[in-house]
Amino acid sequence: MEIPQIQIHEAKKKFDEKSSLFVDIRDPGSYQQAHIPGAIHLNDGNVQEFLQNTAKDCDVVVYCYHGNSSMGAAGYFLENGFTNVASMMGGFEAWRQVYEHEAE
Repeated sequence: MEIPQIQIHEAKKKFDEKSSLFVDIRDPGSYQQAHIPGAIHLNDGNVQEFLQNTAKDCDVVVYCYHGNSSMGAAGYFLENGFTNVASMMGGFEAWRQVYEHEAE
């Protein structure tokens, strides 16, 4: 299965349009220190709830540290029926160098 990927500049456009859900799959400490504003932090404890409660056709951008783990997570969402998922290339490390982020 080919995992769709999105450049940070494209992701920023979606962020500005408020057209996508941003999903952060990094560890809790990293998320608390800094994340994309409004991003949902997913882990093993809450991912099932997210899968059940989120529309399968909504636009989801998944990110991790550098864009590697998010590929697996995006694949997992696709396997679970999501139709509009992309992994953010370069991850949060690429984003934070260019765009705004917030701490919890």
